[in-house]
Amino acid sequence: MNIFENHIPNEKVKFNEPLKNHTFIQIGGKADILVHPTTVEEITKVVEIANSHQLPLTVIGKGSNVIIKDGGIRGVTISLSRFDQIEVSGTRIMAQSGSDIIDVSRAALAHSLKGMEFACGIPGSTGGALYMNAGAYGGQIADVIEKATVITREGNVVVIPREEMKLSYRNSLFKMDHYIILDAEFTLNEGDQEEISSKMKELTFLRESKQPLEYPSCGSVFKRPEGHFAGKLIQDCQLQGTRIGGAEISTKHAGFIVNVDHATAKDYEDLIQFIQKKVWDTFQVELETEVIFLGEY
Repeated sequence: MNIFENHIPNEKVKFNEPLKNHTFIQIGGKADILVHPTTVEEITKVVEIANSHQLPLTVIGKGSNVIIKDGGIRGVTISLSRFDQIEVSGTRIMAQSGSDIIDVSRAALAHSLKGMEFACGIPGSTGGALYMNAGAYGGQIADVIEKATVITREGNVVVIPREEMKLSYRNSLFKMDHYIILDAEFTLNEGDQEEISSKMKELTFLRESKQPLEYPSCGSVFKRPEGHFAGKLIQDCQLQGTRIGGAEISTKHAGFIVNVDHATAKDYEDLIQFIQKKVWDTFQVELETEVIFLGEY
């Protein structure tokens, strides 16, 4: 039975959909129901119907920093990857949550706006970047965000200003309260287009030269422990190249685990736990995951 019939176009609703097709890492079980809404009204309707049927509701964006467990996700999964419009007005950029944060940085460049250069190499969605307060090369979302529009799990649309977002290192109000982010508004500064472009090219080169982009991965696996770098600790434990199943600690960057041969989520979880134990035993430093696990085994 299609509970969304007459509410959401059929082509936007899939049943028993393999979620490995919707994550960067290319692993994960099936979603009972996967919906790709493209309007606020459709998102609101999905929340309303899921609530009325008492179904669990999970939200994903581009799936860049997410590992879907092998048993998949029960209930309803919303993918916001097609909810992706970006608008520029003066020094402000409004980006829907499913847009690529890289595309937001490119829009800023096209309009000679500075402040988003750090995001030019961050994979994933705008909503995901805000959810995680993503950052790189000395910049972070907290530096440029002005406000966000969200839907609460009860279906109410609310605007959240920056000062209420509780933004900290890889954390935010959105992680704590499970709001569904609809859009984010950034306030930037006028700048020189050539200088902005030069900075973005420099950061892109650094990313491509240091990160293992030739394999599927979930990005940086661990948060930066205070006073240390996760990749350096893992490297000093001589763990690069260690493999469990199809998951391998990258030989190019120890902070990444790459999918080299049809890895499973269990491979990843086992390798993460192995790394955490080894680093703790060697340095007494606790590594906390940045990547998010969703679903069940």
